[in-house]
Amino acid sequence: MARFVVLLMVLILTGDTMNAQESFNGLGMHMGNLSRLSRAKSRSISAENFTGEKGKGGMATEGTGAQAGRDLGQGWKISPSVKIKAKQTFTVADIRGEGAIQHIWMTPTGHWRFSILRIYWDDETTPSVEAPVGDFFGCGWGQYAQISSLAICVNPGSAFNCYWEMPFRKSARITLENIADDEMTLYYQVDYTLTSVPDDAAYFHAQFRRTNPVPYKSVYTILDGVKGWGQYVGTYMAWGVNSTGWWGEGEIKFYMDGDTQFPTICGTGTEDYFCGSYNFENQKTKQYQEFTTPYAGLPQVIRPDGVYQSQQRFGLYRWHVMDPIRFEKDLKVTIQALGWRSGGRYLPLQDDMASVAFWYQKEPHGAFPALPDKDYLEVK
Repeated sequence: MARFVVLLMVLILTGDTMNAQESFNGLGMHMGNLSRLSRAKSRSISAENFTGEKGKGGMATEGTGAQAGRDLGQGWKISPSVKIKAKQTFTVADIRGEGAIQHIWMTPTGHWRFSILRIYWDDETTPSVEAPVGDFFGCGWGQYAQISSLAICVNPGSAFNCYWEMPFRKSARITLENIADDEMTLYYQVDYTLTSVPDDAAYFHAQFRRTNPVPYKSVYTILDGVKGWGQYVGTYMAWGVNSTGWWGEGEIKFYMDGDTQFPTICGTGTEDYFCGSYNFENQKTKQYQEFTTPYAGLPQVIRPDGVYQSQQRFGLYRWHVMDPIRFEKDLKVTIQALGWRSGGRYLPLQDDMASVAFWYQKEPHGAFPALPDKDYLEVK
């Protein structure tokens, strides 16, 4: 019941038109309308059905499970996963028609910064989503962190789940590039519906950035160069602190629709933006307190071990589900890395900061910055 109330409030308070009518079309089913029948066509792509075609699942006679199923034959888990060779790109899904991706599950092996997820809408030549797979799913440090949120769930042992709704009108193509020197294994499933898409439904976008270290007295840019009409819906950050003391005094700023020197929206501190307070500190243990909630969390705190693991590292997310940041012409998002120095003065930090920005907008989208090379992406 609680989940239904939350989702109902999302529809009411955000003023989105992708509501009950679209749910009837099968775009976004929620607890409150699961009883309503629809003519939408449910489909799913996996290594057991590469195309998602009706009645074509479980037909493989070759695959990663063929040896284990040699005594059982066709239909007995013959192709549960794929191998992606070093320096190769695998097409996870290539969907034709009109509809929406509703859920993505995957569990990739290897270094998660070395698997690059890209998504293309309606035959576009440049991706609307481009990010290392770990960062996209809230695990930017290459280590598992359990996450329970509306948009992203990360479950044991390394199960990545995405629930961002992703409508398309002509096609959707998802790829995963393995930039590592070793072969990787990918288990995956893409659940989608073929149905009509409302005229006012925008396209999902996600963009990765990293700066290591942030130059002294500079701000970190989460997103820039966005042109058009849309709404900002989420931030993930992998934040590596390169100094002692508290690191989260910095303000997040949203510059929109012609803002120049000063933004329209300005936060009051890093932990405030990520919906925490007072250093994310557990007052009893005097330690950082991990937490994961539907809209915000600090699910990951990597602590020094006194030997080789030296820096404090944090994973944070903030989903603007109830409070999307609306823009009509342009958008830029920055955050300050700010701590304390002597004399009760602020200290501009030189931290290792990486992020994924999530937003919806009408196409076409602006050019993304070039993804850093493998060595710059690597987490050590």
